[in-house]
Amino acid sequence: MINKNVHESVKLIVSITICLFAGFLGSFFTIPAIPTWYATLTKPSFAPPNWLFFPVWTTLFVMMGISLYLVWRRGLEGQQVKNALVIFAVQLILNVLWSAAFFGLRSPLSGLIEISILWISIAFTIMIFMKISRTAGLLLIPYIIWVSFAAILNFMIWRLNS
Repeated sequence: MINKNVHESVKLIVSITICLFAGFLGSFFTIPAIPTWYATLTKPSFAPPNWLFFPVWTTLFVMMGISLYLVWRRGLEGQQVKNALVIFAVQLILNVLWSAAFFGLRSPLSGLIEISILWISIAFTIMIFMKISRTAGLLLIPYIIWVSFAAILNFMIWRLNS
């Protein structure tokens, strides 16, 4: 029993670490651009302060990791779980690519196009996860809400700076 609990704990830690690592990769594009390029952009009045992004994204990445774990723990024998994990990986890669598009390329338009694809992939991930674990799907709801807000913010930044 202890061995199974250790195995499950390792799966949970790995799942959360994978998601936090995606945030870490995205920060390579984000951190240098915030005090330089991003600071020069005209932003809408509802733009949150820069300090808010780190705790929000960290919380979301942890929730995503728990969600990933809840699906992964169902086992890799079934095709449904395998497909769900691939779809999750795709949306996680798209998450990093948004940082590369918006901050790395310094292109709100590229970011807007990319975040639209990201949003669709998150919605699809939620639908697939809900079929495997309702809790796993529900844990991703704050993520899609935040990305929806980020997409609106991205759109307004593009519009105000074009």
